[in-house]
Amino acid sequence: MFNRLMNCKLKILTVTMLIGSLSLASCIKDEEPNKECDILNAWVQGEEYQQYFTDANLMRKENISATESDIVFTVRSLASLPKQLPLSFDVTEGATIEPASGSMQDFTNGPVTYTLTSQDGQYKRQYRVSFTEPVLPSYDLSFENVALSEKTLSGCVYHEFYEIGDNGQRQDIWASGNPGAALTMNNGQPDAFPTMSTENGYKGKGVCLKTISTGALGEWMKKPIAAGNLFLGKFILEQVLVNALKATQMGIQINRDPVRVTGYYKYRPGAKFTNVDMKEVPGKVDEPNIYAVLYKNKDKDGKEQFLHGDDVLSSPIIVKKAVVKSLPPTDEWTRFEMFFEGEEADPEMVAKGEYNLALVFSSSKEGDKFEGAIGSTLYVDEVNVSFEK
Repeated sequence: MFNRLMNCKLKILTVTMLIGSLSLASCIKDEEPNKECDILNAWVQGEEYQQYFTDANLMRKENISATESDIVFTVRSLASLPKQLPLSFDVTEGATIEPASGSMQDFTNGPVTYTLTSQDGQYKRQYRVSFTEPVLPSYDLSFENVALSEKTLSGCVYHEFYEIGDNGQRQDIWASGNPGAALTMNNGQPDAFPTMSTENGYKGKGVCLKTISTGALGEWMKKPIAAGNLFLGKFILEQVLVNALKATQMGIQINRDPVRVTGYYKYRPGAKFTNVDMKEVPGKVDEPNIYAVLYKNKDKDGKEQFLHGDDVLSSPIIVKKAVVKSLPPTDEWTRFEMFFEGEEADPEMVAKGEYNLALVFSSSKEGDKFEGAIGSTLYVDEVNVSFEK
């Protein structure tokens, strides 16, 4: 800013002297080299990088104030940001910039410092250029709260996950297929069930989801496997023998607009993928599934409605959904993220709590069809749901 003000005064002085010299026959010298060294505009060069921004306009910073030394771009996610990005600049006349305008730079480890040198070489100025994510309120789901279920008639005990509300009370917003799996067991303990707690999470405790055999009874019922699953909602045990997919009542009421879900996972598929008849499907490898859905929780008559295992990804009442597209096998805790895509949520309906949020984790992607690989194991921890402000 100082340079610009000084240059402005010099130009005024030059013009005054020039006017005064018109009555003289003296020679006019060439204008002195520019003393300014400021960034005027900055932008990410290339349409292929637009995917990392929620709006193409965010790829550009124009009319940067002379008082600013920090230039910050907002992107969808730092995790998905490529290691190299090309930034271009408009600078004051004659100034040079290092690193060069348009050069590829790595912004994933923090700000990159650019140094400008004025045309006359006497002045230098530094700018810090960085990328950041939107600051959003969030739900942090760490799976630290776990309790033993009541003992079933067959003597089984399994893990139940819950959250603690602002009032300090237990909130049973999580459900799993453990109650259904208990129907095929006698005296089963938590480590025998498809959904259980693990002490070795990414931080503290985590969730362990394992695809298991349901034994002779399950095979006779054409339900030979039980995939480990955990979801926001309720499990309706009465539906298990009538319509197993209706037993999973997906979703809890929410009054905020979800944007993104992130977390950490580990996954190892079982050795043999089998179909509903317990016959091996050659060449097929089991996959896990992580997804979220926002849907309308009231029909046109104002009656409460829910999604279930048979329509959670296909129902017309879905407003938008997020799906992790790739979850390759890994023995190391690996970050995942997914963005909601679909219609815009109605702000008035959001405020009234007229949407439900379903968040689902499963050790076998086709477990709802009772197909998968026994032994497939998915670990999940430190899940974060981000919302619009």
